[in-house]
Amino acid sequence: AATAAEAEELAALAADRGLLLSPFQNRRWDNDFRTVRQLIADGHLGDVLRFESRFERWRPRPKGGWRESGDPAELGGLLYDLGSHLVDQALALFGPAATVYAEADVRRPGAEADDDTFIALTHVNGVRSHLWMSATTAQLGPRFRVLGTGQGYVKYGLDPQEAALREGRRPGDDGPAWGVEPESAWGRIGAGESPRTGGGDPVPTLPGDYPAYYAAIAEALHDGAAPPVTATEAAATLRVLEAARASAAEARTVRIAQAGAGEGGTR
Repeated sequence: AATAAEAEELAALAADRGLLLSPFQNRRWDNDFRTVRQLIADGHLGDVLRFESRFERWRPRPKGGWRESGDPAELGGLLYDLGSHLVDQALALFGPAATVYAEADVRRPGAEADDDTFIALTHVNGVRSHLWMSATTAQLGPRFRVLGTGQGYVKYGLDPQEAALREGRRPGDDGPAWGVEPESAWGRIGAGESPRTGGGDPVPTLPGDYPAYYAAIAEALHDGAAPPVTATEAAATLRVLEAARASAAEARTVRIAQAGAGEGGTR
């Protein structure tokens, strides 16, 4: 499904046939995202005002493959690759987006698709999400910076599960506990000081838990429980990505129509 309309059509087909359909949004089970979600749920930050999230890399030369393809049919580029995870996380935390503004650039020589992209969402509840995805970042920013009325939380580095899988490790193997990172990688919470100069207090990062997605899929298949991620949620993410593409191409802010409202416009 390359569009929100196609995702909704597929969701309707699955429902009509009584089949399970769930997009693989594994990044909801990243260690850092699980920690952010828990901090917000427990009220440690107060009311969240701004949510900053990044997937940044330093890859000055294109590697090829569909992700960097300029073929419109392949939906290459970071907006649809990493952006699908960043947008899904923002919507999972703060609900639907009301407006979308985006910038998408092709920076590297020989690149065919966007490799340096930014999305700004204003959620219906007033929270603003700023999302960065880039292959041209010579100095990496924090993975998360979440600012609330009480405190803020800042976290650097990436969840360790993907690296462990690439090394051939699997959940349940002997050795270090799965998805656990060292204390030196923990984020910090506080107010009025920079975490890079010792401000705030360290927050133990919850373990990353990709296996939980599969366990939830098994439960949905065996017991009829709701899937861990729904096709409707995927359609909502695609709707934001479509709006971001239009925003970047036309240098405008796109307003997303909400269920039960009239047609959306722009401003």
